[in-house]
Amino acid sequence: MLIHKSIATLRAARAQAGRVAFVPTMGNLHDGHLALMRAARKHPNINTVIASIFVNRLQFGQSEDFDKYPRTFEADREKLSAAGVHHLFIPPETEMYPQPQHYHVTPDPEFASILEGASRPGHFRGVATVVLKLFNIVQPNVALFGKKDYQQLIVLKNMVRELALPVEIVGQDIVRAADGLALSSRNGYLSASERAEAPRLYRQLTAVAEAVRHGERDFTRPCSAALAELERYGWKVDYLVVRRRDDLKAPRELGESLVVLAAARLGTARLIDNVEI
Repeated sequence: MLIHKSIATLRAARAQAGRVAFVPTMGNLHDGHLALMRAARKHPNINTVIASIFVNRLQFGQSEDFDKYPRTFEADREKLSAAGVHHLFIPPETEMYPQPQHYHVTPDPEFASILEGASRPGHFRGVATVVLKLFNIVQPNVALFGKKDYQQLIVLKNMVRELALPVEIVGQDIVRAADGLALSSRNGYLSASERAEAPRLYRQLTAVAEAVRHGERDFTRPCSAALAELERYGWKVDYLVVRRRDDLKAPRELGESLVVLAAARLGTARLIDNVEI
């Protein structure tokens, strides 16, 4: 695996790389990230897998954990090499933002202000801006993202479509621990007792999904029951809702493809998860 710290050297390597699958990350890698790398290698007609590690300041709010976000480069490098990644792009902040970023990608305000957007104002603008910049640098044919960040995946699909970018966006299923907890870099913030409690979020989302599958059409009832159960065990819930998969708006009719999504705090960790219905 070749490591690149500059845009120039990565672009030179890209010129010889054929068809590229790209997986952008912020590092502190876990098996969910590595599943993306393996899927990238298996994607049809791909010659080269490129990954990036860049902790993007633009997507962190003022009260969020940019400075505390774990930087685990040596461990990440070993994992990516073992997963068969061909090139790793690890630009310093001065390479990605040599001057203040005055131009930004602003997603549809109506979409970007709900759910995660309501809890983290400006987050999706930061995500879309850095991903577009990385796409311009890497020029991938395919880019892979996990479905745990469900709203982010839709934001990026919409960006690619509306800006006519020649990139196929592929969403990969959530990778979970044996007890159901969605793998996340922020799981490291959980204490031992909180880690034991954390799978309750997935269990409650699954209960909501099962109620809907069995004919429940008043979605507020299973969502309210799940919310009450989480709060009883000390969770602070930002949202727990059933939405349409394609635009995350409230369902309007029978037969729509749905997803139940939640974000909740357990101690200092803010966990997000979802279950497609």
